[in-house]
Amino acid sequence: MEFSVESLETPALTKAFLAEMLFDQLGLNKREAKDMIDSFFVLVSDSLVDGKDVKISGFGNFQIRTKSPRPGRNPRTGEAIPIQARRVVTFHASLKLKDQIQGGA
Repeated sequence: MEFSVESLETPALTKAFLAEMLFDQLGLNKREAKDMIDSFFVLVSDSLVDGKDVKISGFGNFQIRTKSPRPGRNPRTGEAIPIQARRVVTFHASLKLKDQIQGGA
């Protein structure tokens, strides 16, 4: 089954648009489509919060990376400010996605 995003009016692909595509192309009712999209993103975010990597075949990997504390500075005043240790999400596109992007350019 192929989904078309050619009718996308805004440059961003939104959860509402994804739910609308499920409604239009799969015949799910709007409530089921919205719940399915919301459940998917809750599952992804919960996995990342728990420190688990999320791998979506043919798309890419979301990983949690721990950044150590480091010195920083306020660009306006030049004052030294310590930057706290934190966890960040990184995304690495799959080779298949990279090839599709290069082919579409």
